[in-house]
Amino acid sequence: MSAPSIPFSSVPEIDVARGVPRAATIVGVAVGTSGSVPRSVGLGRRELERLGFSGRVGQTLVVPRRDGPAAVAVGVGAKPDAVALRDAAAAFVRACGRHRQLALDLSSAWSGSRADARAVTEGALLAAYRYSGITAKPDTSSRFDHLTLVSPAGRAIETGVRQGAVTARAATLARDLANTPPAHLNARDIADLAVELGQRHGFGVEVFDNDDLEDMGCGGLLGVNRGSTEPARLVRLTFEPSNPKGHVALVGKGVMYDSGGISLKPSDAFHVVMKMDMSGAAAVLSTMTALRDLRCRTRVTGYLVCTDNMPSGSALKLGDVLTMRNGKTVEIHNTDAEGRLILADGLSLAVEDGPDAIFDIATLTGAAMAALGPEVAAVLGNDQATVDRVRAASASTDEPVWQMPLEAGRYRKLLDSVAADMRNIGGPYGGCITAAIFLSEFVGDVPWAHIDIAGPMKVDGDESWRSKGATGFGTRLLIDTVTNW
Repeated sequence: MSAPSIPFSSVPEIDVARGVPRAATIVGVAVGTSGSVPRSVGLGRRELERLGFSGRVGQTLVVPRRDGPAAVAVGVGAKPDAVALRDAAAAFVRACGRHRQLALDLSSAWSGSRADARAVTEGALLAAYRYSGITAKPDTSSRFDHLTLVSPAGRAIETGVRQGAVTARAATLARDLANTPPAHLNARDIADLAVELGQRHGFGVEVFDNDDLEDMGCGGLLGVNRGSTEPARLVRLTFEPSNPKGHVALVGKGVMYDSGGISLKPSDAFHVVMKMDMSGAAAVLSTMTALRDLRCRTRVTGYLVCTDNMPSGSALKLGDVLTMRNGKTVEIHNTDAEGRLILADGLSLAVEDGPDAIFDIATLTGAAMAALGPEVAAVLGNDQATVDRVRAASASTDEPVWQMPLEAGRYRKLLDSVAADMRNIGGPYGGCITAAIFLSEFVGDVPWAHIDIAGPMKVDGDESWRSKGATGFGTRLLIDTVTNW
């Protein structure tokens, strides 16, 4: 067994110092929309405004110098919070061009709290990301080598930097996985990689193949896998700290490539990015890599449910009926509504572990993107307190979510079937909601929240800390959720 040869991206180093190091060739300085401008910028407010710089969040202006490192005025707005500082750090990194040794002085704008330091670190490291691609000589280097945060040293700042480096590393891994072409990362590959990552980052890994899944009664995962020449994999991940404060289960959709099956997707640009239909599984796996380093006190069980969804002579057909792990039967009315079928098995298994709550994450429905656009994920659940945990994590990580109503009492009837307990789609309207209602049939009474990341799974160009391609959305959100349990 060996992990796939994915050219993983490197993550630059960040440290904290009281002054600008000699090696730095460019220095960022925080400038707000009002108040004095630090002398180290080299220009006053009138001169900055004359050049079009107002100090709004994310705005930058490079000021060259003859006798020292170039200066960059970095806009932080009026009252910068962690979200603004994350964006400001990302903007600074993107303004630095080919400079490799950077320094950033935000001391005039930040509180020096752990949250601020963590946000700045995340912003800088995530903006530094670039996918190397599958090339003869892949370049896995980031946009810079080293960044020094100029600030009086303090335990809170140093802890925040350390935590930010861990969460950014995890999100970088999720991006790499989702960006990787499907021929280079199939279900067997991600299972092998999980084993390697588990050994490296201190979590347990169990891998179940098709024979195991047959014995386990995982009819949803096996049904979707019928059309593929690549076998399915279900991967169970376990992080067990001593004296845990709670137990949370995470379930990630891992459709390694989604053609739509017999309900074939149109051959358009969106079909190309269906390699990212495993972004939920990538987020769960990447989350697990951060828990030991963050000294998480929560017991976490993760499930990666992984397969391709392909058309062939053996593929799942419309009208077929599948029996899921929990015994419920599902009539297939659309083979492109496959994510909920494999999640049903993962959720059923998670329930059997007896967790305090379950969170599933999936690129599940175009309906969520139609409702909320490409930047906001949908969250639905059977327990408001559990949903609120996701919303709180969203606010601190700036991975935006919006709660949609579950409305099972109104819309469950749309899933009625004459041939089975339910069907896998509910008609043309409310697709995000009916998909969540379907999933709710497999969580029993366990508090549960479903996160639909179909929209924010990718961006088409660099935006603040989001780099072109897969965003790794949900990784930091899940990390924040389980570590603050």
